[in-house]
Amino acid sequence: MTLETIERAMEALAKADPDIARAYPLVGAPPPRQRDQGFATFFSTIVSQQISTEAARAIMGRVTSLLPELHAQAVIDVEDQALRDAGLSWRKVEYAKGLAEAELAGTFSADGLAMLSDDEAIAAITQLRGFGRWSAEIYLMFSLQRADIFPADDLALRVALGRLKKLEDKPTPKQARQLVEHWAPWRSVGSLFLWHYYRGEPL
Repeated sequence: MTLETIERAMEALAKADPDIARAYPLVGAPPPRQRDQGFATFFSTIVSQQISTEAARAIMGRVTSLLPELHAQAVIDVEDQALRDAGLSWRKVEYAKGLAEAELAGTFSADGLAMLSDDEAIAAITQLRGFGRWSAEIYLMFSLQRADIFPADDLALRVALGRLKKLEDKPTPKQARQLVEHWAPWRSVGSLFLWHYYRGEPL
């Protein structure tokens, strides 16, 4: 999504929600965020789970040296120990091999996700080992640029939504989804705004 699309969506969200109308002038529009599509992004998602951004970047640097062409067959062909030596835990090696096997078997197609509906794409991703709904929704938002995704399991998103709505505590994922139903068809932009608000909320 371009900044122009985001600004147009923010105008619609401000009309639909008085809390956004109040906060939007204070923090402005969130910047666009985009990630590549495809197998390599899924591999890097496995690497980055539950570790710091810096650690994930270092491991991916070693993986890129080991596998200059990061595709399913290359992951299948490389020794498990080589991936472990690059910094992946044994569990993540298992997930990476499973991802590659699914891609080669045709039970999963990273490139084919773009042709699926939001729900179909989320279902396809979450049947992979190591990928929950949050990972799937983030891929749809940032790689496929889908406009109406709300990753309610994201803690920062729910904290920001609680502050925006002046709640005593952060909402549960189910409550959060209900609170933003009226943001459709721009829930992805609403999510971007909440992350932006979380970092830049005025005191």
